[in-house]
Amino acid sequence: MTDRPYAAHESLVAPARKRAEIWRLLAGLVLIAIITFGLNAALQAVVYSAAPIGWAADLATGHRPGPMLVLLGSFGFVIVAVFAAAHLVQRRAPLGLIGMPGLALTQFWRVLRLLVLLGLALLILPPYDMGVPLVPNLPVARWLILLPLALVAILIQTSAEEILFRGYLQQALAARFAHPSVWLILPSALFALGHFVPAEAGANAGLVAIWAGCFGLLMADLTARAGTLGPAIAVHFFNNITALLIFALPESLNGLSLFILPFSSADTGLMRAWLAVDFVLMVLTWLVARIAIRR
Repeated sequence: MTDRPYAAHESLVAPARKRAEIWRLLAGLVLIAIITFGLNAALQAVVYSAAPIGWAADLATGHRPGPMLVLLGSFGFVIVAVFAAAHLVQRRAPLGLIGMPGLALTQFWRVLRLLVLLGLALLILPPYDMGVPLVPNLPVARWLILLPLALVAILIQTSAEEILFRGYLQQALAARFAHPSVWLILPSALFALGHFVPAEAGANAGLVAIWAGCFGLLMADLTARAGTLGPAIAVHFFNNITALLIFALPESLNGLSLFILPFSSADTGLMRAWLAVDFVLMVLTWLVARIAIRR
């Protein structure tokens, strides 16, 4: 075993070292926000003017398949914005945020196939329904028809978040600050903040944010060990397939799910029990990914 577990991270960080000033990081984030908000505003304008009645509201909540697909696909705007910021502000090759393409794809597939095996193994274990029956959502036939598009949309969404947080943010901070605590913790804290939604999660909002922060920290660690975003995207992809396509929450983002959980994210009983199970699964998927990328 190496005494430098994050040695592979240097291949991602090195291209950002020539322009590692903090003002560039901040300017890039502003540019990302402007481009993302601008493209989303244009999308909303099209939806309001051309889409069927009800789409505008569902585009925010994701309660129906069509709007949910558009909502997830709109995360592609984040990818465009981050790539633009990397090129214009840091003078980096945009794809360099992901790492060497061949290695990233290889690692992505190695991790994903082990996670699929893990998922199949979990299916034969006792069901995690907390003693309360799951609520059917989409009919199985319709769910299967939508599945290819749903998988592509979720891949776009998860890739966008990884490219922003474990790509642009983590790598820019690592180029400026040598100590891992800075570039591991700060992007993860911002990732957690983005998942802090008291209006939906109520008293559980803090716990959900902590879960997201821990997930971000594990993905940051995985990226630094792998030297590409491939493994983190694979884990995030697998996680969101479970959370959006199989067992979704009732209040939002359930338009493509096969089942809806029989409790809300604000439920202080069942939701907290589910979070405990989910936390164990999160750590397990990280460990599986670590095994998959071991050379």
